[in-house]
Amino acid sequence: MDRFYFDHNATTPVSAEVLDVVIQALRDDYGNASSIHHYGQRAKQVLERSRRQVADLLGCEPREIVFVSGGTEADNLAIFGIARRAPERRRHVITTAIEHPAVLNACAQLEREGVEITYLRVDMSGVVDPDDVRSALRPYTVLISVMHANNELGTIQPLEEIARIAKEAGVVMHSDGVQAVGGISVNVRMLGVDLYSMSGHKIYAPKGVGALYVREGTDLLPLLFGGRHERGLRPGTENVPAFAGLGAAADWLRRNLTTYVAAVQRLRDGMEQGILARVPQAFVNGSSARRLPNTSNVRFEGIEGEAAVIALDLMGFAVSSGAACSSGAVEPSHVLTAIGLSPAQARSSVRFSLGRSNTQQQVDALVGAVEKTVARLRALSPVYPDNA
Repeated sequence: MDRFYFDHNATTPVSAEVLDVVIQALRDDYGNASSIHHYGQRAKQVLERSRRQVADLLGCEPREIVFVSGGTEADNLAIFGIARRAPERRRHVITTAIEHPAVLNACAQLEREGVEITYLRVDMSGVVDPDDVRSALRPYTVLISVMHANNELGTIQPLEEIARIAKEAGVVMHSDGVQAVGGISVNVRMLGVDLYSMSGHKIYAPKGVGALYVREGTDLLPLLFGGRHERGLRPGTENVPAFAGLGAAADWLRRNLTTYVAAVQRLRDGMEQGILARVPQAFVNGSSARRLPNTSNVRFEGIEGEAAVIALDLMGFAVSSGAACSSGAVEPSHVLTAIGLSPAQARSSVRFSLGRSNTQQQVDALVGAVEKTVARLRALSPVYPDNA
């Protein structure tokens, strides 16, 4: 049976050009990048080349890139690094109700430490109103953290406007850009953010590697303590092969993003049109907002999304009923309920996220499989209106 992958927002396969670079670094560049001998300096050159490639993708200076283990660590370093350096008498952080758990759970920990957190609501498309950010500001607000693009809906936030509000108030601005990098053009200078998180496994690089953009002059407290690696912000011997892969992935995106985005958006739009034309009572969540070009979150009335995911997997199609980090959760998606869906509607939603490997033939096959799957599940459903 052929198998087709439509879950790129959860993780991406390592691309051929990235794999080649990783293997070469594993084989040839095995020195410790902190060593002063030939082998160490060779590894250091690979590390700094990778840092430059990531910086070129994000539009910043290499010295502003801190290598970490992934998006979760980048988010935690940004959030705790700002909140914990502030005076303890009163501290306030602003975020949104639809953030990734790496942000929400970090904020929950800060609440246990006495930090006040404001969780902003979003509209029915998953977009936060910048005026709500401005209204939430307090004299002791130390950080605003708003994701660039949502991992479940693909909704893109008005980040430039929010960053301007933060700058006017003298508040540090962080954005979780893990899902945005590789889906849209990102220039941290133009966005006006102070801190920006990214992860390798979302852009065809290995898992367990990522980066945090730290605008020059932004003072962070480290999470970990040890050596002076990564400007003292992330101790530990660097995983040179993985960072080499991250750099190679960033370089490919910088050179190919426009072509890639156009191709994947054509496939995504055609997939949505096909599903909506062939499946009654299907709705694209968040469709009225600007979205990532590869992401589609579709609600099918009268079915369970998890059942659809399992059925499609048995037919050879990998899709998702939500964020991979929430797999197995009993509660409905916090993102989908935040945009106003009922728990039942949230559970009836399926996320399709396309990538470099997908073709028109695969999309056509997926649409047909979705039509059959939804019809079969609805026929068995006691809550679907036609069965009542």
